[in-house]
Amino acid sequence: MILDLEPHNAVNYVLVANMYASGAKWEYVAEARRAMKTAKVRKEAGCSWVSMRDGIHVFVSGDKSHVNVGKIYEKLGELYGKMKAMGYMPQVKYALYDVEMENKEEVLSYHSEKLAVAFVLTRECESKLPIRIMKNLRVCGDCHLAFKYISEIVGRRIVLRDSNRFHHFDGGGGGGGGGSHDQVLLTLLQQRKTNEAWQFYTQCPHLPSAACLSRLVAQLSYLNTAEGLTRAQSIIQRLRLERQLHRLDANSLGLLAVAAAKGGHTLYAVSIVKSMLKSGYLPHVKAWSAVVSRLAASGDDGPTEALKLFNSVTKRVRRLQDSEVDENSRPDTGAYNAVLNACANLGDVKTFHQLFDEMPQFKCEPNILTYNIMIKLFARVERKDLLVYVLERIIQKEIPICLTTLHSLVAAYVGFGDLETAEKLVQAMRERRLDLCRVLRDSCLNDTYSDNSEEDDDDDDDDDEEEEEEEEEEEEDEVMRHENDLFVKLLPNYSIDHDYDPPPNLPNPVTPDTRIYTTLMKGYMKAGRVADTVRMLEAMRHQEDTLSHPDHVTYTTVISAFVKSGSMEKARQVLKEMAKINIPANLVTYNILLKGYCHQHQIDKAESLVREMVESGIEPDVISYNTLIDGCILIDDSSGALTYFNEMRKRGIAPSKVSYTTLMKAFASSGQPRLAGRVFDEMLQDPRVKVDLVAWNVLVEGYCKLGLVEEAKGVIKKMKENGFFPNVATYGSLANGIAIARKPGEALLLWKEVKERCEPGPVNEKIPALKPDEGLLDALADICVRAAFFRKALEIVACMEENGISPNKTKYKRIYVEMHSRMFTSKHASQARKDRRKERKRAAEAFKFWLGLPNEYYESEWRLDQARR
Repeated sequence: MILDLEPHNAVNYVLVANMYASGAKWEYVAEARRAMKTAKVRKEAGCSWVSMRDGIHVFVSGDKSHVNVGKIYEKLGELYGKMKAMGYMPQVKYALYDVEMENKEEVLSYHSEKLAVAFVLTRECESKLPIRIMKNLRVCGDCHLAFKYISEIVGRRIVLRDSNRFHHFDGGGGGGGGGSHDQVLLTLLQQRKTNEAWQFYTQCPHLPSAACLSRLVAQLSYLNTAEGLTRAQSIIQRLRLERQLHRLDANSLGLLAVAAAKGGHTLYAVSIVKSMLKSGYLPHVKAWSAVVSRLAASGDDGPTEALKLFNSVTKRVRRLQDSEVDENSRPDTGAYNAVLNACANLGDVKTFHQLFDEMPQFKCEPNILTYNIMIKLFARVERKDLLVYVLERIIQKEIPICLTTLHSLVAAYVGFGDLETAEKLVQAMRERRLDLCRVLRDSCLNDTYSDNSEEDDDDDDDDDEEEEEEEEEEEEDEVMRHENDLFVKLLPNYSIDHDYDPPPNLPNPVTPDTRIYTTLMKGYMKAGRVADTVRMLEAMRHQEDTLSHPDHVTYTTVISAFVKSGSMEKARQVLKEMAKINIPANLVTYNILLKGYCHQHQIDKAESLVREMVESGIEPDVISYNTLIDGCILIDDSSGALTYFNEMRKRGIAPSKVSYTTLMKAFASSGQPRLAGRVFDEMLQDPRVKVDLVAWNVLVEGYCKLGLVEEAKGVIKKMKENGFFPNVATYGSLANGIAIARKPGEALLLWKEVKERCEPGPVNEKIPALKPDEGLLDALADICVRAAFFRKALEIVACMEENGISPNKTKYKRIYVEMHSRMFTSKHASQARKDRRKERKRAAEAFKFWLGLPNEYYESEWRLDQARR
């Protein structure tokens, strides 16, 4: 141990104690200090001194013996207030004491060198001469950071000589007129000349002051342009490299997070907010709620990450006791609406209720948007019966109803495929009726009666099936009861008794607008009712109310209907009509047409349409290129798919997850799985894209199509190492690959794994249960029958029947007759050979019985366990 080498060297004891203190191992710190005391070793006390006209003034940490102690501490407090306003955060990691966080900050604030500089400023408040301070030990990191801020505040150079070297602080200017540069930059920013300020910043010979940097980042972010965001990010990158991020204040970072979120750089915005929380900043609610909102609306794990970010901020807010500090950071109704939207997208009723219930804790009241999100939640969890109660609750709470609420209701019914109710609702709105709740209630009653009649028609099931159904119904009823309890808490007006209460009326009539009509048209379009879609367009054209006239979304919906029905010429006619009446087509319109041409294998027309887009001033986006790549796959043109992929990147369009996966499909379908693997590796390296199970499955399928089972198994192994578990599609591809490679032994291993995943209680709870489909089980059964693995074939067909899948007996019978009809018929086989094949023969006879072929157990159960008897 180091203490044994030099037991009388105080430095060693201090180093050991500090090392343990940095790791919060306080018992070892105490042990090192006791060893130092036992060895009668004393360390030199840390102190700082400054030479003045009347002599040398010496200070120790927390010193209160000086004659001007009152003025010194008052000046130090004034400096700390200004420093924190500029973004200074105490570096508590340098306070190596086992005390609370607040006490650590206090210990740092009274270090000897800080007392010394405060003393000089009380004596020479008007002087601009450099301040020179000496210290007998090394200066700590917090004092080094604090002196940068103090130098900027007082506008004086500070020279600190510690036991190791000189430290020069000149307000960040490094000498040579830094103050004048900062003044010019600040003047430009105050005059809102942001572009000129940016140009001046790029020519500055030094890093500007904290105030200039914060204001420049704030104003660049406030521009809400891609160029402004890029410039702000470059400043962040520079400060990060120079370890000067502490110069930026919370306001500038918050505005940057908002700008990044609006610009579609959601992950960057999240990193900014997390960095602020880690540094001790509490972002403004408008900043962090904007990021939560963007996360909630994004795909993949966005809603889940939105919940985590919301909880991180509110947890920090709850810790703070001073209401003035966190007033602007407290979640408001808008923030809650953002996180509730995440719950609605996830279909998470429980978390939605918890968050909805805690809103009053932060003095937040649900508004109309909150209930619109609730409509979305009920649509997501398929509770159509609850939609009317949301509308009734809004009326009861006397919240002004907006068109968005009724649009949400129409969209929900359209999503359920209940176009009849959606039509009734829109018609009632056109008639300016107030009893919309009555209309929806009547529709719910009709649905209930029709469901009951369907249940009465299904009363002829077998007794065993009825028992199983009753058990399943009991489990479902238990879940329903729990959910209903949550729904009653969300909607106190929802109960069975209230079905007989008269529904409330709207306070004022609401007439449908273009958006509502267009939503109903989308329902017609999805149902394939092209004629109704066109009729709705004609009806909207003749409406007296201009707010109901068709817009570009309406025409795009009509185009979608024609594209879906394969009528590309009619779709193009609608596009021409839009141009005639000065309704410009947008990128979505062109992408829908592109998809139609690609699905009809008309790539030439798709390319012509892209040129037409560009001539109209509309640049193709990642969806456009994904569609073109997919079109190349349909005509087996992998080189064309690669060309479009490279062209997309040359245009500066970042590939999406779909881009990579689609290109992988192109190579996999053309028999080039190794090229698909190279695309996959590139996808793994792209930080903007999150690899999912679909991409892994495409790679597995590519190898399996060529019968490269070992390579496919290697991919599956890597998949598991990365936290992904094979699903039915993965196993189905592997089974097909085994069939192509003619490796029936691999099929037995695969069936063993599938069977373990299908059992009710898997050994590892982290591995999700598997529900096999017909394709997977049929492929495995086919391999086993061909390889004469009749025992396993019987197990597989039993699994098929248990999962409600009808085995293809005709196919298996044909395979057996063609390949195994002469099995076990040799008259010259020895008795020893017959004994060895006895078990296989029993399995074959049982399988023949299941097929309905002549066998030795014709009147017995076909299962093997019964056949042995």
